[in-house]
Amino acid sequence: MKILGIDSSGLTASVAVMSEGILTGEYTIHNKKTHSQTLLPMISDMLLMAEIKPEELDCIAVSAGPGSFTGLRIGASTAKGLAWTLGIPIVPVSSLMGLAANVTQRGAVVCPIMDARRSQVYFGIYRITEDLPEVLLEPGAAAIEEAVSCADRIGEEIIYIGDGVPVFEDRIRVLSQGGVRFMEPVNCFQRGASVAAVGSLLFEKKQGVKAAEFAPVYLRKSQAEREREEAGNVS
Repeated sequence: MKILGIDSSGLTASVAVMSEGILTGEYTIHNKKTHSQTLLPMISDMLLMAEIKPEELDCIAVSAGPGSFTGLRIGASTAKGLAWTLGIPIVPVSSLMGLAANVTQRGAVVCPIMDARRSQVYFGIYRITEDLPEVLLEPGAAAIEEAVSCADRIGEEIIYIGDGVPVFEDRIRVLSQGGVRFMEPVNCFQRGASVAAVGSLLFEKKQGVKAAEFAPVYLRKSQAEREREEAGNVS
């Protein structure tokens, strides 16, 4: 089976391709270019270097949220366009589960946190297993204080990962009542390889959907929508 993984849920744009369970290629960019400029050229270049034709792909795994509204929309439209053209399914992968899959320590409890602005994070809690990361707490959006409190209630050492780590690490150290670790910066961001790996397991469990049926999960309204509501309440 050949699977394309796409993650554009944050500032990082990352794509990967796996063939028969082996990572064949990965391309990650972390700069100020918009994902609309980078995703398709990255996919094209990576498949070319990996000597895999688009028609050979069996499915496309894509980060389904939560995360950046713009990034998720671009990733979704890219995946849907390719899946529609190729006639293959899309496998939605939680952005947070994809981050958790960056951790390979079996039995570890991982709390991925993505900066949601205004001192809030998107977060979930997972235990790393030989199969899919086990969901201990479903994804949500909350203040960093609530996220840390939820993690503390697990009663085990927590590994924090994600683009929220450099933003909130000092605050987490103050708030946490238990043992904490933080993933090193090189492993803290989204990876297409992790999305592809999780996606391949989900695909085996018949979790693929048709391109027309796929839509990202945002968890909360966009900043623009919130600002319009606030302006309306003021007036």
